[in-house]
Amino acid sequence: MKHFLYFVLLLVCVKVTAQEAARYQKPSKEILELVDVERAPSVLFDDAKEHMVLLYRDSYKSIQDLSREELRLGGLRIDPKTNIGSRVSYYKTIKIKNITKKGNIISLVKGMPSNPKLTNFKWSPNQERIAFTNTTETGVELWVMELASATATKLTKATVNANLRGVINWFKDSESILLKVVSESRMPLINTKSAVPLGPTISVNNGKKAQNRTYQDLLKNKNDEYNFEQLALSELYKIAMDGTKEKWLGTGIYRSINFSPDGKYVLVNTVEKPYSYLVPYYRFPSKTSVYSIDGKLIEILLEVPLIEDLPKGFMAVRTGKRSFTWRKDTAATLVYTQALDGGDPANKVAFRDEVLTLEAPFNGPGEVLVKTINRMSGIQWGTNSTAIVSDYWWNTRNTKSYVFNPSDASQKPVIISDRNYQDRYSDPGSFLTEKNEMGSSVLTLIKGNAFLIGDGHTAKGQFPFVDKLHLKTQKKTRIYESKLTDKLENIQRYDPKKNELLVRIESAKDFPNYFFRKLKNNKLAQLTFFENPFKSIQNVSKEVINYTREDGLELSGTLYLPVGYDKIKKEKMPMIMWAYPREFKDKSSAGQSTKNPNKFTYPYYGSMIYWVTKGYVVLDGASFPIVGEGDAEPNDTFLIQLVANAKAAIDAVDKLGYIDRKKVAVGGHSYGAFMVANLLSHSDLFAAGIARSGAYNRTLTPFGFQSEERNYWESPEIYNTMSPFMNADKMKYPLLLIHGEADNNSGTYPMQSERYFNALKGLGATVRLVMLPKESHGYKSKESILHLLWEQDQWLEKYLKN
Repeated sequence: MKHFLYFVLLLVCVKVTAQEAARYQKPSKEILELVDVERAPSVLFDDAKEHMVLLYRDSYKSIQDLSREELRLGGLRIDPKTNIGSRVSYYKTIKIKNITKKGNIISLVKGMPSNPKLTNFKWSPNQERIAFTNTTETGVELWVMELASATATKLTKATVNANLRGVINWFKDSESILLKVVSESRMPLINTKSAVPLGPTISVNNGKKAQNRTYQDLLKNKNDEYNFEQLALSELYKIAMDGTKEKWLGTGIYRSINFSPDGKYVLVNTVEKPYSYLVPYYRFPSKTSVYSIDGKLIEILLEVPLIEDLPKGFMAVRTGKRSFTWRKDTAATLVYTQALDGGDPANKVAFRDEVLTLEAPFNGPGEVLVKTINRMSGIQWGTNSTAIVSDYWWNTRNTKSYVFNPSDASQKPVIISDRNYQDRYSDPGSFLTEKNEMGSSVLTLIKGNAFLIGDGHTAKGQFPFVDKLHLKTQKKTRIYESKLTDKLENIQRYDPKKNELLVRIESAKDFPNYFFRKLKNNKLAQLTFFENPFKSIQNVSKEVINYTREDGLELSGTLYLPVGYDKIKKEKMPMIMWAYPREFKDKSSAGQSTKNPNKFTYPYYGSMIYWVTKGYVVLDGASFPIVGEGDAEPNDTFLIQLVANAKAAIDAVDKLGYIDRKKVAVGGHSYGAFMVANLLSHSDLFAAGIARSGAYNRTLTPFGFQSEERNYWESPEIYNTMSPFMNADKMKYPLLLIHGEADNNSGTYPMQSERYFNALKGLGATVRLVMLPKESHGYKSKESILHLLWEQDQWLEKYLKN
């Protein structure tokens, strides 16, 4: 009996040690004062740069917000009570500043709802108004704000259906809105937790290959199908600015709604049956139709079947017409794309895609406009004789841009850019656009010249620029290049007529603010005056260090030293390294650095910057390229390169004399967590690790992961060798696993951390698993984030510093 009681007591003690009944904790004061700060607003400008709209929101949700009822259906996460995404971040305050008036007068918008939860902001075509939604306890309302008077007005009751997004669609006259409204025919939802099943759920396959990624939140049974349909069904109403409404279209699952540039036609895409248990709603059958402005059907353009069985490869697409849009430089011309390779990247053809146009009444054969060598990725429309089409091909990382004449398909397109899109040093920038007479965004063209705004990454640093490109001669002229070396100047907009820039300037300690820069005299006029809310770390030493991997590959990272660190004394401190592996097809691109020491130091929830206040060195964003040149794939040598990257980083900081290399921890999120587990298993470089929301068993993602196209049966040795779960017996150092219980990311099921923890525990490793209730792949509630920081702090103090 004595021995039995001892055994029971031992079991109880083991249970208490294994599963802690913890409450939410808060980190130390040094960290807490960097977390609980007032957030600077998001900024919107009208095209004329007359009004600046400031949108304020809280930094975090509450765990109470995340605990509301949530249905996960067809790849969506829905609050069934309010009919909007359950994870939406809301704004709470709107202010307006008239830039044309002198002084820094900012007006609070009047007439706002009580306890506002605002989102879905949409400018009216004339930019005199902004429409938005407000979420109440019972549903979603439509509101509109007049910029001139800084006044908001409610237009509808809480009947808006925002479950499939694309909620607000302005009519051309800016006097009415086409709105998705909850269907009057909606039936009560089924409580799937208590519903009695009518039979088993059966899935079948007819012999076709359907190699899909491991999507989350899919439909699982007939009850899910029913609930998805009820929540997705809407009616379309035309809402006037005085609140009067009229039904425009009856019940349907409306995915997207787009007005033609002249406002006379509407392109409508709807989701159709049958639904799928394998793919999200955007791969369900769909129908694309054109309607007149008064809601009369003109033509059904396309009916797409269920897409479950695409060919293998990232560049695979379905056959037939796809991607219907409006041509922006004409009144009402449709544009669409179709594959010339059968949608299969394995087929060798001269051109992968062709782009076609279709004129009203939209029922004849399309006219071929241009063909692309790679998969078509987008068109920048300009005039009737000038447009630019771009393509890309993932397998080679190649992208091309061509200038072509939309009015003459016989004219051969001219390639104006042909480059590796991972080569950031050669990035020509993005084309400048402006609104044409129909209010559509088209290329800014002056005397045959287009304009490009670029980030300006170079081997010597970052110098954003504006270039003028003559599209016929391809002569390029630099109009402006930032000369700032102690600050970062992001170019938001260029006005060729005023020869003026809208820029955002920041430094490591100066919060980003907006300015006008007159290029004639290079003078700045400041528009915003946001203060740095993180005073305690504003003087922390921050630099980008460059170092070399053992095979000669150039790497880099952003190095932070602890608050008050004495560079002369050089006390050796513990270090935290945070990183994320990225795949490349060439060493040249992999060795480029896009880090800028002048970027504002913003300690967001996932950052490790907080720990400079606790005596730690932090190496943030350490380069972890995984390169596979030629026929080799990056993952063929994943582990070798992973360890080489880590060693090079530690060697570089150790050489500077700042760290005790026996006290280095490594951390990462998602694929970075996968990296952490592998490093602790296959190297002796680290004392501890932190892995958040990762995937550790690649056999649970058998049809590809990250940038791996090969499936498990084609390359089992890659999947097994790379999986930390398969190598759990090799875990050598303490590992903190953290995961959101409601992770929605493809492949990173919460089960990944749970099963990995069980394997490590069974093999005697030092490991702690923290499952954050209600949290997704990224964490949102203040309670979870504070606890996360506490967990990381405790782990580092125990297994790294001490």
